[in-house]
Amino acid sequence: MSNPTAQSEPSVEDPNYVEAVKSVESTLSKLRGCSDSEREQLQKELSGLTEMYDKVTNGRVEIVIFGEISTGKSAMINALIGRAVAEVDIQGGWTKEVWGTEWDGSGYRIPGFQSSEIVVVDTPGINEVGGQDRAELAETTARRADLILFVTDSDLNETEYAALVELAAVQKPMILVFNKCDLYNDEDLAKVTDLLKGRLEGLIPAEHFVRTSADPREIEYVIEKEDGSTESEWRKPEPDVGELKSLILTTLEKEGLGLIALNAAMYAADKSDKIASMRIKMRNTRADQVIWSMAATKAVVVAANPLPFFDVIGGYTIDALMMVTLSKVYGLEFNMSQARGLSKTLAAAGGVYALGELANYGSSLFKGMTFGLGTVLTMIPQGAAAGFTSYVIGQAAKRYFEQGGSWGSDSPKSVVQDILNSTDRDSVVSHLKSAISEKLNLNRHADDEKKGWFGW
Repeated sequence: MSNPTAQSEPSVEDPNYVEAVKSVESTLSKLRGCSDSEREQLQKELSGLTEMYDKVTNGRVEIVIFGEISTGKSAMINALIGRAVAEVDIQGGWTKEVWGTEWDGSGYRIPGFQSSEIVVVDTPGINEVGGQDRAELAETTARRADLILFVTDSDLNETEYAALVELAAVQKPMILVFNKCDLYNDEDLAKVTDLLKGRLEGLIPAEHFVRTSADPREIEYVIEKEDGSTESEWRKPEPDVGELKSLILTTLEKEGLGLIALNAAMYAADKSDKIASMRIKMRNTRADQVIWSMAATKAVVVAANPLPFFDVIGGYTIDALMMVTLSKVYGLEFNMSQARGLSKTLAAAGGVYALGELANYGSSLFKGMTFGLGTVLTMIPQGAAAGFTSYVIGQAAKRYFEQGGSWGSDSPKSVVQDILNSTDRDSVVSHLKSAISEKLNLNRHADDEKKGWFGW
């Protein structure tokens, strides 16, 4: 086979490679544009993308090995590398985490990359007890891989086949390695080979099936002496992984740069979708916290304020502050003037006034007619009505900010109406009433009702 490094070196100018690098850079830029709290929760994604950027820009190829315990994965690594870098334990299951080592004797470098290297990565056995966390780790490793080796030492069992199907779904080049072939006689070897090839149909190309003996058993040799007598001697044959090496290097020679470019692009796309989804989820969770907090605050402030109409003004101020806070959650910056305008638009849309603010005004008017003495009687219904209005306004504003400060094809009225239709008003009001009672501790003032609130 020709030396791969003797090819012309178009490498880093390849348009697919350039686009792949740009896709990783773009996704990293999105991550770095997140807020500090978002970046903290997305640290794992940031770390993975940073490693992928380093990998693709340095031309590092990662070959990841999967298989059950005791199929000879560790021996396979030693045989490929040409020295003992992995512990071979006949009990199996010693590999507790993903790890990798450089295959410096492969003789392959991706053209155009001075620091190009091949790294062989081992993973825990797919059938280890309590391996859910390890399965997730293995999936993450598979998505980083440029080439996957799946090692078995017999016909595939149910666990192996299920793992093979899942790995095939990752859409990476995969080679099935039938190891420990030295343990079979010719008839059984042919039978198992046919069975395996049948299992691979639709999952792995037939030409990506190889047989190996990474750690062959000792063989008894009969040695004839000069005097005609014989003696036996047990010797361990050299590992037989030549066909696997040849297939790996041939694949890399043909597709090396394309593999790391495609892998980087797929990884960036996957992470970009995941980051967007997680970011939306985090922002929505934070937005809901803000809405509930502001609605409860408005409910308490409006309910407890004995001064007529100042309670309504205070409520409007809280709604505007909620708009400002929500805009920041979604990476926008609304000032108080913009916030007041948006909150009034939303309050008027869909008849929210009819549900909440009319009750708010009526209660405020009653306070005025009773010179503040009516606060005790009006505080629960007025506060709950004001809080419910604020809740609806906040949920509508959340949709507005989710779309970057736009209603899209909807209108404020339709959005508010949709929220009203999908909201359990009784549940929200009940929650707000509880918040009012908790904050103001009404029972403590039960004996003071005759003299009014705050000793008036």
